[in-house]
Amino acid sequence: MDTFEQILELDEDDDMEFSSEMVWQYFEQAEQAFTDMQEKLDEESLSALSSLGHYLKGSSAALGVARVQATCEKIQHYGQCWDEDKNAALSQKVALEKIAGCIKRVQVEYKEAKLWLEAWYRDKGIVKD
Repeated sequence: MDTFEQILELDEDDDMEFSSEMVWQYFEQAEQAFTDMQEKLDEESLSALSSLGHYLKGSSAALGVARVQATCEKIQHYGQCWDEDKNAALSQKVALEKIAGCIKRVQVEYKEAKLWLEAWYRDKGIVKD
């Protein structure tokens, strides 16, 4: 969580207003992205799924949520019908199947990160309104 520690350094005082607001906004963005991903998966919209993966990858990277970032990068590539691990093209059907699995996995990874972040702030006496 080196990135997270760098964000904490931007807080001006002990209320951690800057970093906590950034984290709460991330939660909202991620949860909306998951809703949108499921909708686009149902529509089989690979380009939209790739864009959503890219978007959430960036938001996750900004906070140092590495596991979510990595899975979203896979969604981004699969949405382009590309398997980065195998350096090979995918059919649309296979890409959609892989994305479906990634969406399930990334939601678990996100929940773990959210619980950790909420507990970290709670230990500092900061809870979301």
